[in-house]
Amino acid sequence: MTNEEIKKELNSEILNDLKTEINPKRDILDLVLDLIKTGVIVFVVAFLLRYFVIQPFLVDGQSMMPNYHHKEYILTEKLSYLLGQPKRGDVIVFRYPRNPSVSYIKRVIGLPGETVRITNNAITVINSTQPNGYILTEEYIPNDFQTLTYNNGNSKESYEKTLQEQEYFVMGDNREHSSDSREWGPLPKSFITGRAWLTLMPLDRIGVHQRITYRTALSNISKRLSSFPSY
Repeated sequence: MTNEEIKKELNSEILNDLKTEINPKRDILDLVLDLIKTGVIVFVVAFLLRYFVIQPFLVDGQSMMPNYHHKEYILTEKLSYLLGQPKRGDVIVFRYPRNPSVSYIKRVIGLPGETVRITNNAITVINSTQPNGYILTEEYIPNDFQTLTYNNGNSKESYEKTLQEQEYFVMGDNREHSSDSREWGPLPKSFITGRAWLTLMPLDRIGVHQRITYRTALSNISKRLSSFPSY
């Protein structure tokens, strides 16, 4: 066999290897299957994010003024409470115990096992480390806001509640216009959805919500990280 014949034979084998069977129906089926797989993956990721990581919430009402505004669109994060416990000062979203189809947003004031006492416009917290109690300094509350308690619509001079395990005492920052634990009692942890984490709207309030500590409440409350930092 000459060199020319060998070249022709090799070229013929290469061309035969390159030939593929064209099957339009199979190509369409493969495309549909790929789209279904992608859709399932997207759905699973969205489901996991929605139910185990973050959840959107629209503030409805004035009960958290001046720190959270009516129609403020926020994201709540859930990982903190999957891995740990709510902390005093956390702003949380939860299902209203008397009507779980409705969600509320309030601030955690009392923790499990503590006693919360409200007297003379001040909140006293009594626990194992402070058996005589200490007055909660809430510098995120404007000076002209009053922390009152009510009984059938009538103002009471004092109020006291001891929390059981897995119970939290929550209150709105706008104390005179908030339906909270003063009215309907402690909040079971099982009703908590997540912690207020990020404001998306309006644009002038966009940013991350930092947790507060009561020794530095004034400097930390409503501190938001700009989404467009300058360098």
